[in-house]
Amino acid sequence: MSLNLGEKKAVVAEVVAQVATAQTIVVAEYRGVEVTKLTVLRKKARESGVYLRVLKNTLVRRAVADTPFAGLGVKMVGPLIYSISADPVAAAKVLSDFAKTNDKLVLKAGSYAGKVLDEAGVQALASIPSRDELLARLLGVMQAPVSGLAVVLAAIAKQRGGADEPAPAEAVAA
Repeated sequence: MSLNLGEKKAVVAEVVAQVATAQTIVVAEYRGVEVTKLTVLRKKARESGVYLRVLKNTLVRRAVADTPFAGLGVKMVGPLIYSISADPVAAAKVLSDFAKTNDKLVLKAGSYAGKVLDEAGVQALASIPSRDELLARLLGVMQAPVSGLAVVLAAIAKQRGGADEPAPAEAVAA
């Protein structure tokens, strides 16, 4: 089913809006992937805040023409699914994780920080922990000394409390 001119302009405008806030675009060939599996992939992408859509390559080339992602245009050949995200690693992580369990999804290329990445580059980008994971690790490192001090203080209080326990209120009243 072909799109009329108005529909094409709307698709290009939608992609331009996504690309304006994006840090990463990853493309993969989806030939032979079952619809039910693609539905699962789309759900994971939504949960990760990733814009995931099958688009016409010519329309995406127009949308990224004057952006840092313009170099990706040469890799836009064949049936591709586009993954666009504001998080630098989310787009790569969603497609890479899905490709590990489904051999019919083939990572083709990506673009990050104005550089075009090949499949190995996309895999490397996907292996980087996400912002949320890094923040959780930082919080754990920051809490470790405080929680360690709390454990030590609780042990000291328990040790002292055993020898100098105050008398129960009923014994004092009698």
